[in-house]
Amino acid sequence: MVRLLHAIFLMFLLISCGNEQEKTYPVKTGITESVYSSVTIQPDSLYQAYAPVSGLLDENLVEEGDLVAKGEVIAQIINTSPKLATENARAALDLAKKNYRGSSGILSSIEEELKAARLKYKDDSINYYRQEKLWAQGIGSKATFESRKLAYELSSNSLELLQKKYSRTEDELQTQLEQAENTYRLALVNTRDFSVTSKINGKVYALHKNPGELITSSQPLASIGKEEDFVIEMLVDEVDIVRVKVGQPVLLTLDAYGDHVFEAEVSKIYPEKDERNQTFLVEALFTEAPEVLYPGLSGEANILTAKKDSTLVIPRAYLVGKNKVKTKDGEVQVTVGLESLDSVEILEGITAETLIYKPKE
Repeated sequence: MVRLLHAIFLMFLLISCGNEQEKTYPVKTGITESVYSSVTIQPDSLYQAYAPVSGLLDENLVEEGDLVAKGEVIAQIINTSPKLATENARAALDLAKKNYRGSSGILSSIEEELKAARLKYKDDSINYYRQEKLWAQGIGSKATFESRKLAYELSSNSLELLQKKYSRTEDELQTQLEQAENTYRLALVNTRDFSVTSKINGKVYALHKNPGELITSSQPLASIGKEEDFVIEMLVDEVDIVRVKVGQPVLLTLDAYGDHVFEAEVSKIYPEKDERNQTFLVEALFTEAPEVLYPGLSGEANILTAKKDSTLVIPRAYLVGKNKVKTKDGEVQVTVGLESLDSVEILEGITAETLIYKPKE
């Protein structure tokens, strides 16, 4: 009987202890408020190098991992699209040269006409002046004289017209030649080899195209960035971005370095929101960077937005809703201040002597 009563007492004690609600007192301590963010490491000044024209990648003059100087050629492009236009321009230029300078050209044909016209003019003028002298002496008929005079005038007019035609044609052919030369020079510019150069002193982190591939001016050829300087890229939710400011400290971990915590500082906040994931891009710089970093290393970060060394704090789990706690007298409304991952600052509503109870889940 005694043993039975003892067993019942122990069972009642265990049930009572198991049903007892967790409780605690607020404490005076420090609290730090932070904004969480994912992290990606990228080289400083990282950019994509593009071809100035569409064409054929003739050669990559660097390899991934190479160091390059500003202005150094990294790739050679052959612009093949206007090749036919260049050939047509060359043919047009050759034709213009033949027309202007060639022995069988248009001017040569007019020159032959001019020679014949000059001979006829000379012959008609001799006949006319001879007949005019005879007519003055009363020799010959008037009809013969007038016929010689008409032939002379027609020859003179024909010669004058041919001389004007020659001058006009020469000017037109010279203009056509100059235009053909300009068109051909422009076509050569469009088909010459194009060089892609580095905009910075840095390192080649990626080559995106292989020699022989057709490329367009909208496709990147290479990724180039600083060799030793890296930036920390953080994606901050739009709900938290208003609390982030340049100069705030950052504590971060990288998957490649396990639990090691690195320190950094916010250096730049990009004002445009990424509509795809509702975040803002924030950059930070290492206070002391790891010895080895690679583009694309990932991790997590907390941006420290506010801090108090001594204030009234309760565990976050004891907060009912957004601004209430449970006491022996029931729920009491409180004014909340800073919030961390596991703690909440209490500004008004309770004191350090107020016993609070953890709400049931």
